[in-house]
Amino acid sequence: MHQTSPDLDAYLRRIGYEADGRPGPDEQGLRVIHALHVAAIPFENLSPLLGEEVALDLGALQDKLLARGRGGWCFEHNLLLQQMLQALGFSVRAVAARVRWNAAPGVVNPRTHMLLLVTLNGEDWLADAGFGGMTLSAPLRLQAHLPQETPHGRFRIEPEGAAFLLQAELPEGWRTLYAFDLQPQLLPDFELTNWYLSHHPRSPFVSKLMAARAEPGRRHALLNNRYTLHHAGGSETRVLERPDELGRLLTQAFGIQLPAHPELDTRLRQLTGAA
Repeated sequence: MHQTSPDLDAYLRRIGYEADGRPGPDEQGLRVIHALHVAAIPFENLSPLLGEEVALDLGALQDKLLARGRGGWCFEHNLLLQQMLQALGFSVRAVAARVRWNAAPGVVNPRTHMLLLVTLNGEDWLADAGFGGMTLSAPLRLQAHLPQETPHGRFRIEPEGAAFLLQAELPEGWRTLYAFDLQPQLLPDFELTNWYLSHHPRSPFVSKLMAARAEPGRRHALLNNRYTLHHAGGSETRVLERPDELGRLLTQAFGIQLPAHPELDTRLRQLTGAA
C-alpha cells in the first residue's frame, strides 16, 4: 500500500538534507530544498519510454522517486515538491506553461509543463524542479525585468500580455523556456496532459531517452545516447556506443536506480545502435 501522506523524513533523506531539524517555510528553506532536490532527483523519462504508466498520486510518486531511487518528469517532480513544501508550511499552488524552448517561431504549444508558485510574505516565487536540461536550481522572484542569479546561470521573468515568460541567459542572449499564467491548476488538469505525453505516438517522451541533473558546478544532460556535461569551463559531449556504457552512465552520472524491466536492455541496445 502506497503511503498517502507526505513522508517528509524520507524526502529529506533522499535530497540529502543534513541540517538539524527541518527547513522553515521561508526564503532560505525554499532555496535549500530547491537546490538539493534537483541535485539528488534526476529528470528522466524511462517509464514512458518503456511503456510503463506514469502515476501522479502521492503514494506512487513517493514509491518511485523516494523509495526506488528513480527520477521523473515535470509532473512527478513538481507534484512531489508541492506536497513536501506544503507539509513544511509553505503556501504553494501549481500552474501550467506552454513550452517555447526549441519550438519553431510562431508555434503555439499546449500547456504541457507544470511549475509551482510559492508565496512568501505576500510575494510570489517561481519554483520548478522538472524542466530537464534547463531546470532551475534556485527559485525566482515573480518580478518582471529582473535578471536573477542561480547556481546555474541567470534567469529572468518577462511579461507577455496576461502571461509571463521564463527566460535563460545563454551565450547568444536571452532565450525563452516557456510561457505561463497565474491560473491555478489541479491534479486532474495535469493527469490529462500526463497521459497524453506518455501515450501519444508523436510524443518525444515515448521514443527518445532524456535525462538531466543539475549538481553544484555542472549540469548533466542526455538525449538518447548523446551525453553532455556542462560546467564553468564549457561543455563536453560524447556519444555512447554500447548499451552497458549507457546503463552505467544513467546510474553513475544521473543517479538513477535502473528498473528491472524486461524491455530495458532492448531499448538501450536500440538507442546505442547495437540492436
